[in-house]
Amino acid sequence: MKKTLLLAAFAILILSCKQKEEENATAVLPSAELLSLSVNGKAIALNSCPYGLGPQLELIFTFSKNVDLSRFDENQLTCNGVNLSVFDMYADGKDLILKTNSDLPYFKKISLNFYAGKNFGFDLSENFKFSFISSYDPSDKLERLSDEDLFEKVQKAAFSYFWDYGHPVSALARERLGSGNTVTTGGSGFGFMSVIVGVHRGWISREEGAARVLQMSRFLAEKARRYHGAWPHWLNGESGETIAFSTYDDGADLVETAFLIEGILAAKEYFDGNSEDEKEFRDIAQQLWEEVEWTWFQKDGEKKLYWHWSENYGWKMNLPISGWNEALLAYVLAAASPTHPIDKEVYEQGWARNGSMSFNPKSPMFFAHYSFMGLDPRNLSDQYGDYWEQNCSHARANYDYCANSKKNYGYSSVCWGLTASDYYKGYTASSPSNDTGTVAPTAALGSFPYLPEEARGAMEYFYYVLGDRLWGEYGLKDAFSLKEQWFANSYIAIDQGPIVVMMENYRSGIVWDSFMKNEEVRAGLDKLGFNY
Repeated sequence: MKKTLLLAAFAILILSCKQKEEENATAVLPSAELLSLSVNGKAIALNSCPYGLGPQLELIFTFSKNVDLSRFDENQLTCNGVNLSVFDMYADGKDLILKTNSDLPYFKKISLNFYAGKNFGFDLSENFKFSFISSYDPSDKLERLSDEDLFEKVQKAAFSYFWDYGHPVSALARERLGSGNTVTTGGSGFGFMSVIVGVHRGWISREEGAARVLQMSRFLAEKARRYHGAWPHWLNGESGETIAFSTYDDGADLVETAFLIEGILAAKEYFDGNSEDEKEFRDIAQQLWEEVEWTWFQKDGEKKLYWHWSENYGWKMNLPISGWNEALLAYVLAAASPTHPIDKEVYEQGWARNGSMSFNPKSPMFFAHYSFMGLDPRNLSDQYGDYWEQNCSHARANYDYCANSKKNYGYSSVCWGLTASDYYKGYTASSPSNDTGTVAPTAALGSFPYLPEEARGAMEYFYYVLGDRLWGEYGLKDAFSLKEQWFANSYIAIDQGPIVVMMENYRSGIVWDSFMKNEEVRAGLDKLGFNY
């Protein structure tokens, strides 16, 4: 009898609960919406996906109606990346509070999914998903080295891109890892300068270095396609034929030519010995230099230089070289040319725009690198600016933007450097005014002469903390985005070059000293009114 009564009571309880569930299911609940979100007391945009949260979090979701935890439906709130049980749940009026009860895993994308419908005692009007990426493990991934050994290792690994990965026929710099026969003329200019660094550091012998620059220069003189003495942006490293950079850019690129001549002239001054290789290289270097028809690129005598010319499309690209950008060197070399020199007026009207040229500290960092890998900015000035001061302020602005960023991109005082590089959607010129959340090591490491302590901090962070993903065969990879959990697998010649050369210019100034020894370059600077 007692057992029968207990069974009856239990059945009544089951029926009562079922009835209550049915009532809840059919009850008309007030409609509610999510109003705001805060993370550890900081307001977060509802549509954002912040980086670097954790390891402990307090998330407060504020709704338009009071939260009733007794009416929580676990099917209406799910979590990806970790189990929802990692959060303790509380209610305070209209606030739903989720607080971690253990540390979150490192560098994990975690998503909380609120589904529209009845939950927490109201009817949520629409789905909502909040995703975030937890912080990167801050511990060292690679063994600690002395400061000097780390500097040497990073610089030498970038050098090996040019030395070990140079094209087997031309020895010119491949455009990027995996580019096959596509070599880059501007990047090869950086390759000439990297050979100077390799010899100076003892990574290769002087004889090896001289043989390499001779091999490169012979190819440029004998096989490489030229247009009025200027090279295209890309060449086939085996045949020397032009590889079009874009539809209309299938001919001369004067700025890339300037970077190539920059390297050739620096190497010409450095390899000043009496060996047959060095003497032949100097002769070819002078020939290549003299054969560039800088004045042709004034486009029918205009008082400015133009970037491109094509046999097929003429001046179709129609891009004047006008400051401020990476191309100051083109005007310096054009004025310095022993055979086809421009007048000072072309510099003043074309580059300086009659004094209306403006420097933008929010521009990508390569503006302070490419022209100044050979052209020494330390005492460089003219009526338009002090270029050492300008480059230092440029690097400082890039650093300050990252170190003080309000964005959840993972930037910090040791994670900085915005410039042209690969990024998670392709290739772009990142900068404070075009911020994709992508950091390129070349931006910080190429700025060693300008901000040595800040550059060193970045180098240590890139190597020790991110090295498990960022370090590879040719050193630090091209770029990364913590907010996108993306690390490039690429190396690019024009990004590896500033690492090798500008780190050495900070270290010894050997490339600056070599380029600035050239008497014709100095005469060109004098002609344009520079102090140096």
